[in-house]
Amino acid sequence: MRLVTIALLVLIGWVQAELWFGKAGVAHVHEQSRELATLRAANDGAKQRNDQLQAEVSDLKEGLEMVEEKARSELGMTKPDELLVVLTPGK
Repeated sequence: MRLVTIALLVLIGWVQAELWFGKAGVAHVHEQSRELATLRAANDGAKQRNDQLQAEVSDLKEGLEMVEEKARSELGMTKPDELLVVLTPGK
């Protein structure tokens, strides 16, 4: 009986040591939690930057009509198959 008690105490001590100091110990879990928080913050920053870039791309794609209209009216540019006719008001 005494041998079983000693064996159980040694086993409990070993499990406790693994819990506190092992690979999956408390200190390691806290370190991983801090690293996870840092990575999540970096990920949120990257997501915000991606959203901003996506908005810029969308503006550029949709804004081409406005750029084309300005090029036609202010610079007199035409497409390859078009003919530019300028009407001037008479006096």
